[in-house]
Amino acid sequence: MHSCTRYLIFFQYIGTKYSGAAKVHQQHKTGVLDHLEDAVRKLKPLNPVSLTISSRTDSGVHALSNSAHFDIQRTNNKPPFTEDILVEALNYHLETEQIRITHAHRVPDNFHARFRAISRTYVYRIALGLSRPGLLPLTDHKLCWSLRNTELDMGAMRAAASLLVGTHNFSSFRVANSEMPFKNPVKTLEVADIQPGCSFFHAHFHRDIPMWELTFRSRSFLYRQVRRMTGALVAVGQGQLSVTQVKDLLEAQDPLAYQSGMAAPAHGLFLTRVDYRDADMQLSQQTGNSED
Repeated sequence: MHSCTRYLIFFQYIGTKYSGAAKVHQQHKTGVLDHLEDAVRKLKPLNPVSLTISSRTDSGVHALSNSAHFDIQRTNNKPPFTEDILVEALNYHLETEQIRITHAHRVPDNFHARFRAISRTYVYRIALGLSRPGLLPLTDHKLCWSLRNTELDMGAMRAAASLLVGTHNFSSFRVANSEMPFKNPVKTLEVADIQPGCSFFHAHFHRDIPMWELTFRSRSFLYRQVRRMTGALVAVGQGQLSVTQVKDLLEAQDPLAYQSGMAAPAHGLFLTRVDYRDADMQLSQQTGNSED
């Protein structure tokens, strides 16, 4: 007999060079999960390695905290890895990849990273007053959406954002993909908030850049929903779309009603939190010790 332990890991990444968070079945392209699975394999588990990710972010999207679960089977004379040792070992094997494990938890054998998540939070970063992206500091390059506008109508944007909060059919804010026939377009958006932000190293840059952050929280989102909501709200701030038109767009419940080219680009989007109930992560009494 061999012991098998399930872990939940939280990890972050700069998504610029990756073809999304999920595994990629194309030559010369990799997803974040490809590199995570390679790192787990280097721990030499007895079982085939397969990670289940909580949030499949798109190509170019970043994460400050995504999550995934997986099993590690070891021989009886080798106890399970402690959480700290697992984090250290995986980060060692990730080497120079722009992916880092932040923490890990041993969880029940039936725990599921995707289906047990109770909320996901995304933040979209916007920089204003830039005639070209090259004017951004290096620390924000491809980590925000740079706009020529020196200001946006925040009052109108917040009024439009408030229309999105609650339970709605968000069909107008999704993009058709292979999963579309199987995904319920009705979602409950708990938060749609717009607040001032800042450059990652604003204190050390030679000039101030107005930054804004749009925060969205829901249990789950439709494909590209956050980028489409962001694009619509920015269009309101630019005076290209009215608050009433956002309401009409939401009520249309039709992806084709969304204006082509209005969606926000991927590189300004960050997955910042995936939350779980403590009770779902709680281990029952187990025998055996962890490896120090």
